[in-house]
Formats: sequence, C-alpha cells, structure tokens
Amino acid sequence: MIETATARRTAGDWAGACAAAGFDVDIDLRRLARTHGRELAHRVRADLRNLAPDLLRWHMPRVAPDGLLRPGLTIALAGYPAASGNPSGGNGFVHLVARTAPAWAESGQRITLALWDGARTANGPHPHPRPDRRYRLDLHRHLWDARRADELGPRSDADGPAERWAAEARILLDAEGRQADTFLLRLGARRRVVAELTEDDDGAPLVRRAAVDPAGGITALPVLPDAATWALPDRELLRAGVLSADQLHPLVAAALVPDRPAGESRWAGASSDRERWVRCRGEQHRIGMVDGMLTALDHDPDEIRREELLVALTGTPLPCLRAIDQAHRNPDCLTGVRERLDHGDTAGALAVVEGLLGPEAVLRAGALRDELEASAHRRVTYGLYRAGLTRLEPCAPAQPRPRDRRAHPRHATTR
Repeated sequence: MIETATARRTAGDWAGACAAAGFDVDIDLRRLARTHGRELAHRVRADLRNLAPDLLRWHMPRVAPDGLLRPGLTIALAGYPAASGNPSGGNGFVHLVARTAPAWAESGQRITLALWDGARTANGPHPHPRPDRRYRLDLHRHLWDARRADELGPRSDADGPAERWAAEARILLDAEGRQADTFLLRLGARRRVVAELTEDDDGAPLVRRAAVDPAGGITALPVLPDAATWALPDRELLRAGVLSADQLHPLVAAALVPDRPAGESRWAGASSDRERWVRCRGEQHRIGMVDGMLTALDHDPDEIRREELLVALTGTPLPCLRAIDQAHRNPDCLTGVRERLDHGDTAGALAVVEGLLGPEAVLRAGALRDELEASAHRRVTYGLYRAGLTRLEPCAPAQPRPRDRRAHPRHATTR
C-alpha cells in the first residue's frame, strides 16, 4: 500500500493514491467551485494533491484489541473560510474531513474523504457527520500532509508529556482564538481535567491542572486533540527495535531518521513452501500442488478415489487426506487470514489461501470458508451503506466461529 500510494502521489495522481490506500472520495471539486467559489476549490485541490492517504491511515484513531479503525468517526483534516456570499452552518468554514463507517457497516477498514459545511453530509447515514472535537487533525497536518511531514520529528521529540502538551495547547488556543488559557485534557477513559496553560519561573510554558471534570459536563472549553496526547508510534517502534528506518513510511523515515543511509525497503513477503510432509502409514509422505490444487503426491489417483469413497461412507481417511481436509476447513494460517480480512487486505488474504490450497481449489465447509463468506457479506453491507440504501442496522448474518482474540496483535498500536 505504501509503495503504490507513494508512487501515485508523487506522480500527481491523488485520486489513485487514495484508491491504493483504501479511501473512498466523496468530493466534487466542480460542484464545490460553483457553490463556494473557485478559490476555495483550488485550496481543497492543493491539499488533496499533497495528501498522503497511507500516512493518514497509519495515524487514524484505533481501538483495542485488534488495532482496527475507530468506527463512526468524522475527523477534520483542514478548514477553509467560506466565501461571504456562501454562508454555511459550520461556523463559517468548510471542512475537509475523513470518515470511518459505523461498526455495523464496516468492511475492509475503508476511509471516506468528504467536505462538511454544516449542512451537507457525505452519502450514507453516517451517525456523526460533525467533526469530532477530540479527534481532529487540522492542527496536526504533519500526520497526513506531505508538505508538513518534516514536523513529525520536532512535534514528537519533547522532553516529556507536560512539555509536549504545553506546546500543543498553545497551538489549540491560538487556532480557537481564545483569550483565556484553559482547556480540557483527557487523561484516560472517562477522566477529563480542566487544565491551564501557564509559565514556570524561567518563563517556559507549563500545563497545570485546575479542576476535574469527571462527568464530562464541561463542553464550552476547547479539547486538546487526541493526537497531541499520545506518543508517536513510529518513534516508539524505532526505540524498541521493532522496526528499522527502512521499514517506516518514507515521509516518516525522512523526518525521524534524516541521516539514515539510503536503502531499499526491508518489507519481505511471506514465502510459501510448495511441499509439506505428513506422517502417513509409518512413512513420510508429501502433499503439494498438482494442477492448481493441493494433492497427496505419494498416493496414486486410484487410491485417492477409493479413499474419498471410503470417507463418503463414514470411513477414516488417510493421514495425507486428513491433512488436506484440515487445510481446507481450519488451516493453521486461519488467524493470519482473519487479520488480513479485518484490516482490509483482501488480496493478501486470498493470496495466502491460494498459496496454501492452490488457485483451482474449491473450498469445503468449515471455518475458513465461513470467514471468507462473512467478509464478502460485510462488503455488500458496506456497499449498501455507501449507496444510502440502508438507514438502520441490518440483520446480522450467521457469524463464523468465535475468534481467538489476542491482546497484542501484530497490526495494533497502543494509543
């Protein structure tokens, strides 16, 4: 995704970059020019041309335990003053926003780009069309704008949370045009405090807690965005040695490790062993691909047909055939296939299945087929939601077997 989206973005194909990164675009620039003027349309077009959608995806809010996108969000990416002759309901601004689908309609972790002016909303019955005050990236353009990516280093390299919060609070208060220096700060689930921006004895900015807002009743104060309160995951992964600089997004690597030697990406695809060994009748037998299907290589076709007939008559199959049946119904790679489907990598999930069973294989009833069918049903539901054909949550289809949830999946990051 990163390689394809980056190549298309640098070539000037912002729509192609969005398609590669799993974005749906609900923006009509011609209509925008007619309704709000050409100047505003030019500004939106310039931001779209410099949008790094794969970088935005990486920094979108997520939920535990699988690190999936937080559903039902509308996040402001930029705000543009509306022309005087075109008043809007969004405080006189037109906002470029990123939206995630509600949980019942989510499929493939897709993100929608749209414009919000207080009146029009994107296609589909989105539950929260107004930009969220907690999740906003218009004050953190370095998390999605290629022109501002060099700010990733300075804005994540403070000596501690208090120093970073003070700098980010000043940006927030200046953007809101507030005369007072008080704001809301979220310190975990259901814990908010009223903070005040002051200075220490040396004149350095300092955040001081002024009051507690346990019930969330204070809504008039500006809220420090969530992106200002968590550590940049890229820097944490580098410090922990989980990723090298060559494995980061190129914009992130250039900002965090500017002096790194040039090198190729170290992302490596999973290799597939075409032959596997099975203990069968006291011997080591092979199973592998023949004519695009997983087959027992050390048994002749007549023997296989006899064994399949025996299985149809409730007999016990050979270990080789049991291994093939297990691969069709509940393979060892099922958890990885589920994770790929959950995170929108349908092509990667199908490549894993084809590498295991062969491109000509017909799936048998079991957990693997249930997962693929459930993924296809979710894609249909998402398409209906995008088309505005579902106003209420539809009846849920038959669900696959309960998943083996892990506390720290490989795709998740702690926020």
